[in-house]
Amino acid sequence: MADALGLMQFLVAVAELARGATAPTVPPVWERHLLQARDVPRPCFAHREYDEVPGAMSLGLSMPLDDMVTRSFFFGREELIAIRSRLTPDLQKRATKFDILAGWLWRCRTVALAPDSDDEMRLIFIVNARGRNKPTTNNNNSKGIPDGYYGNAFALPVAVSKAGELCEKPLSYAVELVKKAKDEVSMEYMQSTADLMVLRGRPLPCTTAGIYSLSDVTKARFDSHDFGWGKPVYGGPAHAVGNPAMPWLASFFLPFKNADGEDGILVPTSLPRPAMDRFAELMAQLLV
Repeated sequence: MADALGLMQFLVAVAELARGATAPTVPPVWERHLLQARDVPRPCFAHREYDEVPGAMSLGLSMPLDDMVTRSFFFGREELIAIRSRLTPDLQKRATKFDILAGWLWRCRTVALAPDSDDEMRLIFIVNARGRNKPTTNNNNSKGIPDGYYGNAFALPVAVSKAGELCEKPLSYAVELVKKAKDEVSMEYMQSTADLMVLRGRPLPCTTAGIYSLSDVTKARFDSHDFGWGKPVYGGPAHAVGNPAMPWLASFFLPFKNADGEDGILVPTSLPRPAMDRFAELMAQLLV
């Protein structure tokens, strides 16, 4: 019925009404027709996120799951500047905070896992489609999905690379792949996804041994909703990683204030112990 941003909008509206407002600041929008499949479905993107991969559910076969470790890593201003400084000058200007952090984590995680160089590594992440109404040659719908839309309005683009290239090429390679996949999301992309759902019977996203999922919830601010008795002590994911049954698959970007009072991004990550040791070393090298 709703995605995380739709839920956030609902909670904000309820909190505003609870504090005495006569109407929510952002009026809710129904308009479910915006994401309906066309009469003649015609997907026009590759949609690698829904690839049909043989043996896609053999996730546990590639990792020693008997000794998994979960750690959280903090990225403040200095860490993010250090990551950005490793990019080409042009990409330093074009890449967003999400682009650089996602590319850095994806590359470091791959190096830490040390897969075969020909293994396919995938980074899948959530992109909010609201407001993404870039004009295209095949889609005249310039309205896009309005901010008040509270249904499911997200895409799951995926960046794909051979492990060898991801590990050996500069960080800019990984960040560029992330940025390209993210920037592909538009109204036309969403329409293409709706068409694909009809043609293939609502397929689940691809889950292969080389996949890593990221979800940025730093702007959701579930910890800021005031229903009249003050702000909550905590608001956010109930688990440190995306899927408690398969924690090595996913991480969240969480808003966090460290012991020094610095605001930044906390990223919980789960890996086999040897891989976690290598991953932590790479994180420690950031400010060296």
